[in-house]
Amino acid sequence: MQVAERFLQYVRVHTTSDYTTETSPSSQRQFNLARLLAEELKTIGMSDVYVDNACYVYASIPATPGMENQPAIGFIAHMDTSPDCSGENVRPQIIPNYDGGDVVLAGTGDILSPKAFPTLKKLAGMTLITTDGTTLLGADDKAGIAEIITACEHVLSSDKAHGKICVAFTPDEEIGAGVDHFDLERFGARYAYTVDGGEEGELAFETFNAASAEIDITGLSVHPGSAKDTMVNAALLAMEFNALLPAGDIPRLTEEYEGFFHLTEMTGSIEAAHLSYIIRDHDHAIFEARKAMMLHAAKVINEKYGRDFVKVTLKDSYYNMREKIEPYMFLVENAKKAIRDAGMTPFIYAVRGGTDGCRLSYMGLPTPNLCTGGFAYHGRFEHVAVESMERCTRMVELLMCGSC
Repeated sequence: MQVAERFLQYVRVHTTSDYTTETSPSSQRQFNLARLLAEELKTIGMSDVYVDNACYVYASIPATPGMENQPAIGFIAHMDTSPDCSGENVRPQIIPNYDGGDVVLAGTGDILSPKAFPTLKKLAGMTLITTDGTTLLGADDKAGIAEIITACEHVLSSDKAHGKICVAFTPDEEIGAGVDHFDLERFGARYAYTVDGGEEGELAFETFNAASAEIDITGLSVHPGSAKDTMVNAALLAMEFNALLPAGDIPRLTEEYEGFFHLTEMTGSIEAAHLSYIIRDHDHAIFEARKAMMLHAAKVINEKYGRDFVKVTLKDSYYNMREKIEPYMFLVENAKKAIRDAGMTPFIYAVRGGTDGCRLSYMGLPTPNLCTGGFAYHGRFEHVAVESMERCTRMVELLMCGSC
């Protein structure tokens, strides 16, 4: 089966994860794809195929004779799609020999345009797959799944020598829980790659350091006619708190290695207010300073009003995986070579986010991130080119048969 055929089959399976549950997986529908993938892995001849109770899919290809002592290499992609946009009833559009211009999304009439997405021009002449405008597409990360399975099929049908190859597909990556129940021992790899990146040629071994911040503010309500020197309006304190953070350090105004504070939710009344933030920075020292700045903002307000009206709760989410990858930079060099040999130009990208590989690297499994060929993830304008997926498949196959 070709990679595009697999991809189109997978994106039609609804697998959106759910922030609101505390189960694993967060949505039972993810099992629908997990079971489909397990059957397909068995069909192409994979060994030790297993779906566990938390919706993780594991499989492997044994080493060829004489290669048993090579370190096992792993490949990982996630099954869920982002809750930020509907992933139900996905209806892909296929545009052969794309001309590089505007594309009308049939379900809504919206225009996928190079004016908004200049990288579309790079896909001219290829077979473009888009959404119909009513849902996301699911290339993040069903393109990665299709590429891994197609590469496995190629390896199994070839006579190329290779060490043990390990494969895993995870749930709930999009809500930050992708490796909460990952079984390293069952997976069996010494090194791994996530196949969860974007534009072809992209290679990542740096991510943000990440934390969440929940700000709870208690006010003091009295009749406004007699509020002089007594009322404390929690909603106004929330605004005051946000004003103490750097106004330029927000996602809209930052890029590359610049970190930010991102206000994701705000509610408030006189008596109570709540702010939710995410904090991001590639530099660990600056990341810690950002968290300290939040605590200091609360201290300033509490001292100003003479009581502890503002409470900050910080929780680290993941850390920059660079320090865990640097002792194993041969993984990056091997990937660069595989990208070149697959007909792409490698470029290093510092992820302005995280991957399953962040936490896996801190769990002892060094895991850089590879491209899948997709663009505009998490939204109705998501798209990918068939030829890009084919080159990414070749990249994965070359790494499977390379030496680590």
